[in-house]
Amino acid sequence: MGNNEHFPVLLGPVLEGLDIKKDGLYVDGTFGRGGHSEEILKRLNSKGRLIGIDRDPDAIASAPTTLINDPRFELIRGESGNLKEYIEDRNLQGEVDGLLFDLGVSSPQLDEAKRGFSFLRDGPLDMRMDPSSGIPASELISNMEKAELKKIFRKYGEEIYASRIAQAICDARKTSKIETTLQLAKIVDTAIPSSKKPRKKHPATKVFQAIRIFINDELTQLQRLLLQSIDVLKKDGRLCVISFHSLEDRIVKRFMRDMSREHEQYRGMPNIPTEFQPKLTTIKTLIKAPIEEINKNIRSRSARLRVGKRI
Repeated sequence: MGNNEHFPVLLGPVLEGLDIKKDGLYVDGTFGRGGHSEEILKRLNSKGRLIGIDRDPDAIASAPTTLINDPRFELIRGESGNLKEYIEDRNLQGEVDGLLFDLGVSSPQLDEAKRGFSFLRDGPLDMRMDPSSGIPASELISNMEKAELKKIFRKYGEEIYASRIAQAICDARKTSKIETTLQLAKIVDTAIPSSKKPRKKHPATKVFQAIRIFINDELTQLQRLLLQSIDVLKKDGRLCVISFHSLEDRIVKRFMRDMSREHEQYRGMPNIPTEFQPKLTTIKTLIKAPIEEINKNIRSRSARLRVGKRI
């Protein structure tokens, strides 16, 4: 993205999917740099309310003053997987008109070398969404056994050369510590056969994705927030989820499918107990970015939006 300009991904479809009511209550569960939040807030009247959530302290510190100073807006530093807790603390259970989750790493996180997310910029091998908690990627790479590294690369990166890459890392760390992003990227690049390297993606893409997901426990967070969304949304409330890779999208797709059906134990039966009845109806099964958006923001090419409505 040129000139550090921030483009909220799939903005039009997200706003349409949220079906914004002027006096409604909305939650941006992955605030980032506030692009989606700013547009949501523009569509609310004085009675409307927007809550933003992000665990990245940089995102909190960089929030636009126009948002921070707006009495209709509240920004929470925390994990989106604790959504229900934040809503209950504010006595808003079952009152939310719309939820938005834009998953994965943000553009500013990728652009800032010091965060250690990018294999294109040299920086400390960190990858933590919240640098104040958990272990940096360098510790994981330095201490984990080959079998565990291989498992992570396969499970969270779907990397077919997981074993070769894990072995290359174990060999490399015998001679020197692996502490920077470019060090790791070079090791991965060397481990993959030249004839098998992807043409359109950097060879280290899947490994960096896998490490990031593991360190930040992203898939567990996703499963938690999806389940909690059912409890916080009001009837006809909208759930919009943007994912960027197949692991995330698979979880979202399965969740929306399962929540749109009665429990299998009662399928096809009359008088189904309330707790086993369908909870969602799918509004949009899958929306991808149009070529015009991809030309402005190349990172949107992987974006996938799914929209559900609370029954």
